[in-house]
Parts: sequence; C-alpha cells; structure tokens
Amino acid sequence: MDIVSIIIWIIIGAVAGWLASIVMKTNASQGLIMDIVVGIVGAFIGGFVLSAVGVEAAQGELNLGSLLTAFIGAVILLGLLRLIRR
Repeated sequence: MDIVSIIIWIIIGAVAGWLASIVMKTNASQGLIMDIVVGIVGAFIGGFVLSAVGVEAAQGELNLGSLLTAFIGAVILLGLLRLIRR
C-alpha cells in the first residue's frame, strides 16, 4: 500500500464518516479522527454488506462509488453503536 492509497482511505473515511455522523445525528459528539475511523471501518462494512446482497462495491479509488460504499457502512456502524449504547 503506497502513500496515495493511504491518503485516499483517509479522505474517503473522513467524508463518509462526517456525512454519516450528520445523518445519524452524532456529529456534535464526534471529532475529525472519529469521523475518519468510522468512515474507514464503514468502508469495510459497506463492502461486505453490498457484496452479500450481490452488488459490486467500489473499493480503493477516489470516486462516488467508494464514497457511497463507505457512507452506507458508516451509517450501519453508527446505527449498531447506537443500539449497543442503549
């Protein structure tokens, strides 16, 4: 994995995590680092979920498909965390 790939993961993670935190209303309690972590973990979850339902998930590129995959996974992750915290 080269430096460009790492930067792409961070950018997609940050944007997807931030958008998911806005949708799930956790934006006030999360910072930039948490948004990046949620987005990156969400990318893995989103890729797994989309593959399980038969949709080919975009991975490793800086495009709308990768962002959407990470966003879907991040929303799922934040939803699961909300259920666990209750």
